[in-house]
Amino acid sequence: MATVTLLSHSPNPELYIAAAARLCYSNSDISTLLDNLTPEKTEAFLQKLTDMGHQSPIEHVTFTFGIEGVSRSLLAQITRHRIASFSVQSQRYVVETDMKYVTPPEIAAIPEAAQRYQQAMADAEQAYHQLTDILMAKHMETMLASGMTEKAARSAAEKKAIEDARFVLPNACETKMIVTMNARSLYNFFHLRCCNRAQWEIREVATEMLRLVKQVSPTLFRNCGPGCVSGPCPEGKMCCGKAAQVREYFQNL
Repeated sequence: MATVTLLSHSPNPELYIAAAARLCYSNSDISTLLDNLTPEKTEAFLQKLTDMGHQSPIEHVTFTFGIEGVSRSLLAQITRHRIASFSVQSQRYVVETDMKYVTPPEIAAIPEAAQRYQQAMADAEQAYHQLTDILMAKHMETMLASGMTEKAARSAAEKKAIEDARFVLPNACETKMIVTMNARSLYNFFHLRCCNRAQWEIREVATEMLRLVKQVSPTLFRNCGPGCVSGPCPEGKMCCGKAAQVREYFQNL
């Protein structure tokens, strides 16, 4: 099961967004931007930005998440959000000694499918370890012949072996990552990935990320969620038909 943690964020995010917005619309000096920025004025500035669709000031604050228990399939999706920073556990340098994997709920709900899926995971893990052993033996021989010590050769051979053995690992294989996005990128991320039409795993992660940032910046993220939260459903004929329920859910998140 995916676990999402909000590791850190810009201090006083709503205050500094309001200060940036204030600079855009007044003749304030940098040194006086924060003067008299009460919570009420800060909220008013954020509401003004929302009403105007002026999003550049919200790029000044960032949020960093720790995400684990997710699949490599999710990794392929989340890294398409290019205005973000990612650090991901590497299969090239980290040996899969006890492979953990994500099981889609639809598969888990059908005993026959779940059994076949588990067997496929076991087969993939077995192939990975067999390939690692075969490749490692070959690389060890070459490295020892070149004059490397046994300890150094073993370490280098293992790294070289798993670099190729990892190709048999499935998309289901678990990974973990640290992700940092600015608030504007998060708006876009939530707009796309909280939608009912998004793939189930990234939708769950995105929804939890939104729940966490709402706790620290409720005004900033008040209208965030899938497209139908702040307007008509943008999916057209692909609409899930549940806009009212979706709006209610994210307004109460």
